Amino acid sequence: MEKKLYTLLVYSENIAGILNQITAVFTRRQVNIESLNVSASSIEGIHKYTITAWSDEEQIVKITKQIEKKIDVVKADYFTDDQIFIHETALFKISTSVLLENSEVSRAIRRADARMMEVNPTYSVVLLAGLTEEIASLFQKLNDFGCLLQFTRSGRVAVTRSTSERLSDLLEQRQRG
Repeated sequence: MEKKLYTLLVYSENIAGILNQITAVFTRRQVNIESLNVSASSIEGIHKYTITAWSDEEQIVKITKQIEKKIDVVKADYFTDDQIFIHETALFKISTSVLLENSEVSRAIRRADARMMEVNPTYSVVLLAGLTEEIASLFQKLNDFGCLLQFTRSGRVAVTRSTSERLSDLLEQRQRG
């Protein structure tokens, strides 16, 4: 089976310990989580987990079903990249002296549409928001210039391409009952 990067969107009540229950499903199936982002959702009292993992479809279906069986999970779905809008944020701390000595460094930053957050005599901080591939590309360029001091990036955030949130539809159906 071919492995793909899947994004799971999981909605749960804001209950202590639910994150552990969700990640345990991946652990039991020996599937590594690539990124994880947890935040409040647009629905009061509901949290949204955006999880990415490399897997085949058969395995990801089983993982999604197991997660959805958890008592405090309201809804879980999996998506491929073409089914959702995705975004990440990255911070790059680079050497200011290399930035000033090599004009290609600032050119690469501008071409990536990244923003300079801070410049001081020792280091500069660059912010890039975009797709995983765009962040990886700037990382590689800055690394090749030998100016990268630190790097971090957020987990993926995602919304579906549908006009309404699947969770909202589900909650409306439950209310109509």
